[in-house]
Amino acid sequence: MLIKNNPNLKKSFNIKVTLPAMLLLASFSAFSHGYDLEQGIYEFNRGKFQAAIAQFRPLVSEGYAPAQYQMALVYQHGYSVPKDGMKALELFELSAAQNYPDAQFELALIYSAGKLVKQDLKKAFALTNKAAKKDLASAQFNLAVMYANGDGIKQDNFKASRWYRNAANQNYALAQYNLALLYSEGKGVEKSTELSFVWNTIASWNGYPDAEKSRVMDERDLSKRQVEESIEKANKIFTQIREQQKLKAKMAEKQNFY
Repeated sequence: MLIKNNPNLKKSFNIKVTLPAMLLLASFSAFSHGYDLEQGIYEFNRGKFQAAIAQFRPLVSEGYAPAQYQMALVYQHGYSVPKDGMKALELFELSAAQNYPDAQFELALIYSAGKLVKQDLKKAFALTNKAAKKDLASAQFNLAVMYANGDGIKQDNFKASRWYRNAANQNYALAQYNLALLYSEGKGVEKSTELSFVWNTIASWNGYPDAEKSRVMDERDLSKRQVEESIEKANKIFTQIREQQKLKAKMAEKQNFY
């Protein structure tokens, strides 16, 4: 059984002077927005919701997509405001329209569930696909599930395996577990108990309990040498994944700084 997620001029005769000034202003504005957003998220994460909202609201008024997304979460869950699904939906749509991947993914979940809106699996797929292509691991995982189950798209185990691998390479444990299952059953990939064991091992290292059970079952069908070689391969893959995560974190930190 495949595991699912439960769920934006003034005229001037001196162009050489005017343009750099405009660019500087834009850069400062983006920096200011990023700083205010981070402050809001900091307050949000420590439960100071009113302080977070005070940071988000001016940015929402300016049409800043990340802040629209954050305020949508506030309304969605009723953090220091009355819970309002339709207001959350409106903000998710505004943010998603600016190609903000987290908002696209949340909006996809809403269309998939069909509670606030009429269920539309094709639209859910299209939104999930956009978010997945922007490297959002949770969206990559859900896209794989959609391909595996034929939700909003023609069923395709091969494409499911590719998207599970993309999410698995971002250390998404559920994707690692489902990828192992595909190798175990030979769906979309060549059947391989060794590779099932490898990905179950990695998923178990990430604390997913069902993966440990599956890993033990795989081990029964492998020789001692195969187990040793598979553990070595799992270690190599896991190390590469962790190093890639550290590199992405450094790049994100550098980008936020500038």
